[in-house]
Amino acid sequence: MNGDGKLVTHDLQASEPEVQLGLSRAGVKGIAKAIHLRWGRFEQVVSAEIDCTVDLVASQKGVHMSRFPELFEEAIERVVIGEALVIEALAEHIAQHIVERQRALRAEVRIRAQYPLQRRTPVTELATQEMVALIGIAAAASEGRVRRLVGVEATGINACPCAQGLVRDQATERLLGAGFEGDDVERILELVPLATHNQRGRGTLYAGTARQLNAERLVDIVESSMSSPVYELLKRPDELFVVEHAHLQPRFVEDSVRIALATTLERFPELDDSDFLYSRQVNLETIHSHDVLAERFGTVGELRGELDDGATPERHTSLHDWLQA
Repeated sequence: MNGDGKLVTHDLQASEPEVQLGLSRAGVKGIAKAIHLRWGRFEQVVSAEIDCTVDLVASQKGVHMSRFPELFEEAIERVVIGEALVIEALAEHIAQHIVERQRALRAEVRIRAQYPLQRRTPVTELATQEMVALIGIAAAASEGRVRRLVGVEATGINACPCAQGLVRDQATERLLGAGFEGDDVERILELVPLATHNQRGRGTLYAGTARQLNAERLVDIVESSMSSPVYELLKRPDELFVVEHAHLQPRFVEDSVRIALATTLERFPELDDSDFLYSRQVNLETIHSHDVLAERFGTVGELRGELDDGATPERHTSLHDWLQA
């Protein structure tokens, strides 16, 4: 309707805007869809949220927002019915479809799905289900170029090394004051897990590559970068294992990021130097009112060079830069 209450029938989005300035992104966020995903011989229907944006030229007032959900349905029906896909491939198909139908120079799609990961507890081996986030991101250009990445988010715990060091110093003084010899004190401290405060952490890992990577292997890398994984179901022997394991492997957020990236390079030597990695760790503090985080991003070549030769890059290639390249 216009200001006089009359129905506007012409294509208002295609008209010229009052301020003629091109936009980097315009689109929709949080479209809920059920999608089929496949890893090897396993297939799962999961709930997902899709975000999609396109660039917008200065002479066009707006994109056709109402068409995005319709275009998602077309893209998903075209490639998923009869063929379930990994999440990054689905993002790529949707991005290419949107570029073509919206007549844009570039489109970017992000899919986030909650995936139930089946596993067993560490001691009693009871079946349990953990929810992890699977993320597919793709950028497609009108001339046919496309880049995509697969990502995961998983939860674990980190035991704080700093507080544990303070506890160790205090325990050493108390044991020496109680008459224990120095060698005995060291032996006691090696055998008994030392107290510290724990932080529940959320680890994120993205791998941008044309190769198909197993998302569950990425989840394992994220969880193993922390002091210990967590489990929805724990019997007492499992709880003891998790607590002891975490306190024997204290880690900062910075440690988790560095370990996740180094482990990814080690487990996926086939990654090209032009591929992209991103790691982020956020820990929920328990003795402070703030949280802590660390992250690192860059091409595989940048990361390999720094780890192998100590060659510090002039700048770290960001996700935005890599998708635009």
